[in-house]
Amino acid sequence: MVSSPSARKQPGDMLSQGIKLVKPKSSKPATADAGEDAGLSFDYCEVRTVCLLQNRSRPQMFDRGHQRANRITKSKEHNRQAKGPLFWGRSWQATCTVFKPPHQRLGTKHHAPSVMSAEVSLHKFSFPFACSVSLSSQDKVTQKVPVLVKNPEVHKLKENPTLGEENHITVVQALVNNEDRGALESTKPADAGDTVAARPCVSPEASQNAMVARQSAAENLRAEGEDQRPAAKRQLSSESAAKSITAVKKSALRKEPNEQKHLHQKAQVGQGGGGKAALPGKRKRRTDLFKSSEVFHRLDSHVIRAGEELKLKRVYDVKTIVQSITQGCRNELEQLRAIWVWLCNNIEYDVSGYLGHTEKLSSPEEVIAAGRGVCCGYSNLCTEMCREMGIECKEVPGHSKGIGYRQGHSLKNVKSDHLWNAVRLGGEWFLLDACWGAGRVDMQNESFVKRFDDFYFLTDPEEFIDSHFPDEEKWQLLDKPISIEEFEQRVFKTSAFFTMGLSLISPLRYHIVTDDGEATISLGFSKLTTFTYEITQHQDLLHCGALEQKESINSSFGLLTVSHRSMKLQLLPPESDTYDVKLFARPGNATTPLVWVCSFTVECPNPRATEDMPENPFLSWGLQPFAGSLGVIGSSQNSEVAEVEDGVFDLVLKTCRSLMVLCELVHPQMEGAVAKCCLVTQIQPDNLTCHVLCPFHGYYRLSLFVRDYEKTEDKFQNAANYLLHCKEKVVGLEELFPPNLGSACGPGTRTAKAGLSRFSHNSAIVSTQQGKCNLTFHNQQDLDLHYVLSKENISSNFPLSRYVFCTYTDRKVTVSLSLPEAGVYRLGLYARITTGGDFSPMCDFVVRNNSPQIRPPFPCVYSAWGKGCVLFEPRVGLLEPLSWVLFRVRVPGALRVSVVGESRTDLKLNKSRVWEGEVFSGNSLQQLKLAASLGDSSEMSVLMMFDVKQLPTEDANKD
Repeated sequence: MVSSPSARKQPGDMLSQGIKLVKPKSSKPATADAGEDAGLSFDYCEVRTVCLLQNRSRPQMFDRGHQRANRITKSKEHNRQAKGPLFWGRSWQATCTVFKPPHQRLGTKHHAPSVMSAEVSLHKFSFPFACSVSLSSQDKVTQKVPVLVKNPEVHKLKENPTLGEENHITVVQALVNNEDRGALESTKPADAGDTVAARPCVSPEASQNAMVARQSAAENLRAEGEDQRPAAKRQLSSESAAKSITAVKKSALRKEPNEQKHLHQKAQVGQGGGGKAALPGKRKRRTDLFKSSEVFHRLDSHVIRAGEELKLKRVYDVKTIVQSITQGCRNELEQLRAIWVWLCNNIEYDVSGYLGHTEKLSSPEEVIAAGRGVCCGYSNLCTEMCREMGIECKEVPGHSKGIGYRQGHSLKNVKSDHLWNAVRLGGEWFLLDACWGAGRVDMQNESFVKRFDDFYFLTDPEEFIDSHFPDEEKWQLLDKPISIEEFEQRVFKTSAFFTMGLSLISPLRYHIVTDDGEATISLGFSKLTTFTYEITQHQDLLHCGALEQKESINSSFGLLTVSHRSMKLQLLPPESDTYDVKLFARPGNATTPLVWVCSFTVECPNPRATEDMPENPFLSWGLQPFAGSLGVIGSSQNSEVAEVEDGVFDLVLKTCRSLMVLCELVHPQMEGAVAKCCLVTQIQPDNLTCHVLCPFHGYYRLSLFVRDYEKTEDKFQNAANYLLHCKEKVVGLEELFPPNLGSACGPGTRTAKAGLSRFSHNSAIVSTQQGKCNLTFHNQQDLDLHYVLSKENISSNFPLSRYVFCTYTDRKVTVSLSLPEAGVYRLGLYARITTGGDFSPMCDFVVRNNSPQIRPPFPCVYSAWGKGCVLFEPRVGLLEPLSWVLFRVRVPGALRVSVVGESRTDLKLNKSRVWEGEVFSGNSLQQLKLAASLGDSSEMSVLMMFDVKQLPTEDANKD
């Protein structure tokens, strides 16, 4: 059938059918002597099509298949309408092979591709050639199959809705008559829609210049084609790759064996022999294939459901299972994922077979029927299932650090004990272990714990090598392979180590020898992480003991500290021995148990003589990793041991919001009641301060617990833990803080909310060297205030209330203290927030008096002494007898002010509105009272009272 001009004007329509003929671009004849090459280019559509040019007497026929071609003839007159000739040379024949796309071949095992044969005769003329295409006699059908013959160029495919969005096609070249299936591949995948660039063909009679030109053009074409192939291209299956071919001119057929051998060696990378398993250049990582396993969520769910249905139907046939679970898969990656998920969810590890209690199952049928198998059962079944899908898969024998592995025992010259798989995707090899991905073995209970571990699906070689060592070096897939000795010395890391984004800082070997009785382990992390550890007597088996941990055990043997991006564990073994150390971790905000991430062995030849350390039930020292979420954003102390000087330590936590705090201080020899007298906490809107006293030598644990200030219903949570070491001077028990201090000391959040501000002393601790001091602040809301001074074991003859005197002018409040003896006092400040309500505590001050001098009390103040009243003189409440005392006082609104004793003395008002006058104190038989007539009342109200010292008695004089 002759292709009509109108058909040639519809490239999209003809492209959907296969291969079509394109008119030459120029009408100017070209000869082989001119060195101009002709090229063939074939577009892929819904079927994958490549063409083999053969200079034979008749076309070679392949399978009579699914696609048929009609003879297409073109008349000389029709060809004259072309823009120019395509070929000037000898007759050629072309055999076109049509392949089904992968989605039409799912579930088939060894189905030969459909083949279309056509004979193309190209004749040399002095005018545009006539092209005729004829089918062999057995393949004559009525279907049109246009053939495209034109200069090499890149075409874009029409989007094929049947293949899906990710149905990329990789174009692979091979030689004529290449029978080594699956050995050839594209080193760089091509974009969807790229076409096969056929090698230019020239007659053997061409001149040497034409030969050179052909070789140069071919090299340029090859380089250009490679540059236009992006990495996202999906590879052909091994069946398609085996049939993919390149057009080769007749004169080059004699060189075919050498070229074929060269390409065969290049394609056989990783298939045995001495070649490396990884392709040259930077290899792809798991994240290059998929960013997260979440992309497989729907596929995984389908596979799990299909697996359950097949199990109920007692389907044990590999082919049937593979067809069912891979239904709807769009590429080899999804097919492999389906196989992997089915294996991990339907096959359990045969613990009984491993221990020798029962016969081990290894054949695919036995493993499927029993639903269990050892490592070879997983690997064999994985290989069989991949073979059904045309995925190249290898079984890799080697050593693993799994159950039965003994740390410190050499593996050299020891028979390997494990099998896993290597699969080829996109021209590169990847590693997977379905046995380890299915779960773990509980050797103590001799049982299998089913737990899907996605880490061992296409694991990166750099991480896989920490637990798997292949017998053949090439299957390490590393640029720099390691030795068996290096593998033995490497730190064992579980899958959780990598999934949490942890990194090993030091040491790089699992075996550690202490230095001066101490060993240090350090890990890095990129996300918020919580750590703990376990140290036990050494056992040979690596996989023994707990795999999860809720809190640390024997934490007194080490110091675990966590900083912003790293964790450090300082180990102090108690005796000369060898110990196993397991590290556990979990994401910082998680509440699940901590899981095992890595292991070490610590050898301690000479333990250090150390003091007892307090237990730390809160996992680590320093700020907790999640402290920021609690509102704590910084600390004045790092996570290292804090050396306490002079028995006093201050800690400040920076906060991003108002918090409440509780503190706990623990020492092996200190009782709880004493510990309470060692702490003072100050709560401010953006700071939490803890003052600590250390009455004993040794180590202390200081723990802080916080909650939001306003959320009284919330529980306090541990935000920080610090290890304090006091090895020099300590604080005496008599110097400890008062026992009845409130939770909020000093100015802070509570006083600010009450409108009390501008304190003269911002700290909760006030010290005086003279036994007296003044505290001032502003009362913005004009609250009624009350003060309480207290001290343990006071020896004064007057109540401590006489040693506090308050002056309130305008909005400024002055609290004066005159302390009777040296020691530590508590000054409590109270305020009446609501009218008629009770006084509420505002804050406590710790007043430390270092003066041995005994100071007199203040006068006793009555309720009439109110706002605006000021006592200038005398400032003491105990007067000398038989002496004249100057009184100076300001009483706003007073009409009359008098001092009443043995007699009554009226004070006079001066120009400064101060009442003043001299008063005789008398013989101490009677107290002096300061009274005033306030307002319209004629009665005198007592403002305050003064005591007079007693005169010496006669007996005292005689002595």
